[in-house]
Amino acid sequence: MTEGRCLCGAVTVRVTGLSDEISACHCDMCTRWSGSVQMGIDAPEDGVSVTGPVKTYQSSWFAERAWCDNCGSALWFRNTDGPETGFWEFMPGLFDDAAGARLTRVVYADCAPDGFALAGDHARVGKEEYEAVHPHVDEEV
Repeated sequence: MTEGRCLCGAVTVRVTGLSDEISACHCDMCTRWSGSVQMGIDAPEDGVSVTGPVKTYQSSWFAERAWCDNCGSALWFRNTDGPETGFWEFMPGLFDDAAGARLTRVVYADCAPDGFALAGDHARVGKEEYEAVHPHVDEEV
């Protein structure tokens, strides 16, 4: 069991089966929501317990994003429909030392701002390759 909390401590998460891998995303929605690159650690839904004042936003037809209603800390991204339903993607900052997880994949890597460079030996998946297999939201101008 891994425990984490938001900035103010009002929301706590307890997770069994938390992955040891971090995924990062540079898509427009994740960038706007997180204010930077969004990172997450997957966990199976049946191993998740959350308490506290949580607010959610259905950000697309297939996913929601959640935050603490007290301090605004980002908590998770979760698929609510489609092939990846049943897994939560928790923000690494909820857990001390990111629960020991490490960055293993960057998606929408070709959409990263020019000044960003996530160093290391990890998979880099471009927009076209990612969207060929995963649900996505078409960008609107």
